[in-house]
Amino acid sequence: MFRKVTVIGIGLLGGSLAMAIKKNHLAREVVGVSRRQAALQYALKNKIIDHGSSNIVKSVENADLVVLATPIQTILTLITTLGAHLKRGCIVTDVGSTKATIVQAAQKHFPNHVLFVGSHPLAGSEKKGIEFSTASLFEQSHCLLTPTDKTNKGALDKVSEFWTRAGAKIKTISPDEHDTIVAYTSHVPHLLAYGLMDAIPADYLPFGATGLRDTTRIASSNPELWADICMQNAKNMTKSLDDIIKTIAGYRKAIVVGDENFLMESFKRSKEKRDGLHA
Repeated sequence: MFRKVTVIGIGLLGGSLAMAIKKNHLAREVVGVSRRQAALQYALKNKIIDHGSSNIVKSVENADLVVLATPIQTILTLITTLGAHLKRGCIVTDVGSTKATIVQAAQKHFPNHVLFVGSHPLAGSEKKGIEFSTASLFEQSHCLLTPTDKTNKGALDKVSEFWTRAGAKIKTISPDEHDTIVAYTSHVPHLLAYGLMDAIPADYLPFGATGLRDTTRIASSNPELWADICMQNAKNMTKSLDDIIKTIAGYRKAIVVGDENFLMESFKRSKEKRDGLHA
């Protein structure tokens, strides 16, 4: 699909994408960018990338596709500085967990000859680092694309095909709709997992079994990354948190007054939703 693809940020997502590009023959050349020499050495040694560098300007030279696979705040910074170094017709996409601020920044800062399409692959792990990368990470996952009326149609089609050939199922929604949805389905669940672990007394943890491990698995995720996400999607997270606090308050009241029927009905609704959740 592309002669040269540059992936900026070769952690779990960026490394997995580089592997998927190679596995599915989506580019002739894959260049990885990282500030961490150890990550670059690992990626080169394991043939995850063809070339690696910490020099962003040099790495994006003549790239047909640039993928921003860094934390959100870094993506926003890169958007303000990259435009002058990208060739005419270069497509830029990202893997950021929030979209409105990123898309707005891209529309503001990228020159007209740079074609940006917002992406969010709903794939990942609580693990961090390129050593946990896998070429199959995006297979049977969903990838949300967030175009606006200013998005180039040809670039959108090409990015859609790119993620499809990497294994993902594509859904297109607006940036604002994206941020509203993922606040409920991803961001607040992480917050609740962190909160539950924070609230449990440390000396109780040896008695935690499978239920606690399953419920709090994502509390092992990168704290810096998730603090950044909370700040970037603050409005939507506040709304979804308020709804969940209201629900938990209802449970608390039912327990205090002994209303078992209320709990049963609430739990049944939740079970039906969970049982219908696709794998």
